[in-house]
Amino acid sequence: MSGGYVPRWLVVPACAGLVFLLLPLVALVARVQWETLWADVTSPAALSALGLSLQTGLAATALCVAAGVPLALLIARSSRRTAAVLRAVVTVPLVLPPMVGGVALLYLFGRTGWLGALGLPFTTTAVVLAQAFVALPFLVLAAEGALRTAGVEFERTAAALGAGRWTILRRVTLPLAAPGIVAGVVLCFARAVGEFGATALFAGNAPGVTQTMPLAIYTAFNGAGVSQGTAVALSLLLLVTAIAVLLLVRGWRPGAAR
Repeated sequence: MSGGYVPRWLVVPACAGLVFLLLPLVALVARVQWETLWADVTSPAALSALGLSLQTGLAATALCVAAGVPLALLIARSSRRTAAVLRAVVTVPLVLPPMVGGVALLYLFGRTGWLGALGLPFTTTAVVLAQAFVALPFLVLAAEGALRTAGVEFERTAAALGAGRWTILRRVTLPLAAPGIVAGVVLCFARAVGEFGATALFAGNAPGVTQTMPLAIYTAFNGAGVSQGTAVALSLLLLVTAIAVLLLVRGWRPGAAR
């Protein structure tokens, strides 16, 4: 190791962990049928799943931005105790099994649920809600951390110079936290596009209506829907999306260019 005083033998389990993470991805890439990749990705079933994933992912991200940025502001500007409670509530979907999230949404919006009259389950809107439920914490936690790090000194200075609350928010608070907010938005979109469990239970798996890319992949490996070649191609597409998201987030982090 180049620096520090970490025992050298720890390199062995560290490399084992790295290999464990990389080998499945390498195995996936090795199974891609490159000669038919374009045809697989552009097949009608694949395009339907891809288009639906992008549309619902963007809608879910917009919903998360509308609710998540104000929530992040509330947490960042609350007292330490209140912020800890709110942060814990926001974090719950991160540690909750996605299937449980789907059940919870079904009991809220289902036919006998509190908001059952809306008739949302097993619709495209249900896909958006399921994606937003699991993706919102990524945006809130990233934005809240950026807002808390920025502090309130510049806001106080702007207020002392006569700026109103809305002007301070637009011209001071949000620009200072922009890198963290953008990183949160990108992570939120990636999580929304990759959501499976809550969507399957709450929205179902109807082609063209609720069948997103993860559901199409799952269906293919159970002998229905798109072919396994198409499923592998879609899996590769999701992998490339995840790598692109990581690169974008790294690029928007403060000090990333150093």
